[in-house]
Order: sequence, then C-alpha cells, then structure tokens
Amino acid sequence: MSVKNVAVLGGGSFGSVVANIIAQNGHKTLLWMRDADQAESLNRLHENINYLPGYKIHEDVLATTDLAGAVCDVDLIFVAVPSSSFREVVKQMQPLIHEDAILVSLTKGIEAKTFALMSQILAEETSNALIAVLSGPNLAKEISGGSPTGAVVASKDEHVVKEVQEVLRSDSFRVYSNSDMLGVELGGSLKNIYAIIAGLAEAVGMGNNTNAMLVTRSLTEMARFGVKLGADPMTFLGLSGVGDLIVTCSSPLSRNFRVGKALGEGKDIDAVIAEMDQVAEGVNTLKQVKEKADELGVHMPLVNGLYEIVYNNETVDHIIKSLMLEERGLDVEYATGGLHN
Repeated sequence: MSVKNVAVLGGGSFGSVVANIIAQNGHKTLLWMRDADQAESLNRLHENINYLPGYKIHEDVLATTDLAGAVCDVDLIFVAVPSSSFREVVKQMQPLIHEDAILVSLTKGIEAKTFALMSQILAEETSNALIAVLSGPNLAKEISGGSPTGAVVASKDEHVVKEVQEVLRSDSFRVYSNSDMLGVELGGSLKNIYAIIAGLAEAVGMGNNTNAMLVTRSLTEMARFGVKLGADPMTFLGLSGVGDLIVTCSSPLSRNFRVGKALGEGKDIDAVIAEMDQVAEGVNTLKQVKEKADELGVHMPLVNGLYEIVYNNETVDHIIKSLMLEERGLDVEYATGGLHN
C-alpha cells in the first residue's frame, strides 16, 4: 500500500505540526477539530492561532469538524486527542474507516480506570490490525520553528513502520523505528510524571545536580515498571525514554514541567490544571501508575513522593527524602545479561 490521503484527529499543537509535516511531504491532509470556529480560522489564516500562533500551516492541510469526512477512504490516521477522550473518538470513527487503514497514536497517556494504553484502545475498538505509536522528545513549538527533531515509530508490523517513516520524514524531522510498541508507549506516558517532579524541584531552587539525579533515577523507575509489564528495558534508553525524559524535565515548553513549577510555587493543583490551555497528561497518569505499581509491587519512590504531594498535601521535600533514603542503592539495574536482582 502506498499512502496518499492522511487524517490527523486533534487540532492541538502536536496534531497541527504533524499535519503540517505530512502536507509538506505532498499528502492531502485532513485535520479534524471539535471547534468549528478554530477550524474556520485555520483554513482562512493557515495558522492555528490558539496553540501555534505565528506558525504557517501548509495550504494542503484542510481543517474540518466532520469526522466522517475526515476519515472516510483515508489510508493513514493519526490520533492526537487527549487520553480522556481517546476511546470516545475511536469508537466514533470505527464504523467510518476501512479495515486496511493504518492507525497511529500520538497521545502520550494512560486511560483512567482501565490502565489501557492508546494502542490497546485502538486494537480493542477497531478491527484494524495495522496499528502503531509515535513518541519521542517532540516539543511542538520547537518543531514548528524548524529545530531538528527525532521521533520513534513502533509497530509489530514492519510495513507499517516504513509507511509512517515515509510520510513523516523531512529535513528537520527524523523518524527512527522500534518493534517494542509497549515500551515506546510507556516511555512517552511515564515521563510526564517525572517532568512534574523536575518542575517542582526547579521551583524550590534545587540545582543541576538534583535535576541530573532525578532524571537518572526517573529512567530507572520507568524501566523497572516497564519490564514488569513486559517491555524491553533497552527501549527506555532510546528517544521515547531517556530522550523524551531529558527534554520534558528541563524545558518550560513542557506542559507537565510547568505544572510542577506552579505546584512548587505554592499554587493549588486544580487551579494549575484549570489555567492550562492544553491537557497536561502527567497528573492523570500519576494516579494510574501509583495504583498499578502498588498492585504489581514495583518500587517507585519518585512516583510515591509526587503522589503524596499532589493528593496528600506533602511538600517537595517528601520526594527528595523518598529518594535519598531509598533502600536500593544499585546505580544500574539493567545490563546486557538482564535485570540485576
């Protein structure tokens, strides 16, 4: 199959830059948005003034609020809606798409209550076998500015990987491949939690040494949790793991980092979330991961510390104490021979 027509569902910042890359590569691209005024504005101005002001959108990107019109007879569909509405949108599109369409999740999150990842929702709610996930250190505003960026596409089907790479490849956007869909998706979801912690630490004046320790121990927790669920620990050393973790734990462009910084400045979590123009998935992911880690018996002191801050009004010192008093003193838990016990 050679991809011709593409749809992107979700008109936020990342959905918009992905749609733009695809259009620049010569594909007619439909961008589905819920808001009619925003869709009309994008088509008229060729700009997403709400999420990416000043960034020109290619004329071959057509915004629409008609879901049926967006996905009917389309070869490749990227889904970039928040995790809270992901299943609902997939259910709506399911009867409208053909079974050979490739479905790609761009959403970095975990569904509340079910602990389902977005690729699992795609598999559960559609009859499509061609499913992939795209993840990595991909701050939309930097992509829109032309900063060289790498991402990773993961699928069980090598053909799907190649098709997605071909559609997205550009001079400034490089797409690498991986077959560990679970590990890639977990990396993109879990790092949101640790970005909040990094923002908290910066807000209370902790320095580069602390940030480096937090990032490194975060990576260990991510891999420890991922392995328990069946992921390859080596996946977390790639773009969707350590790559995404580094950028979101150090950049004010990261929504989750900004949430953590606001919390560290003493703001109420509900007020912080209400002020955000887009969803910060980390707050939702935190609760799901804490419950699952407890259920599986996975040691995650950073997750536990942040949970106490967000839900039990502890101070940021609680996270550092959890880390500094951690019983396990092993630096590297994974080696070529497997997991160190």
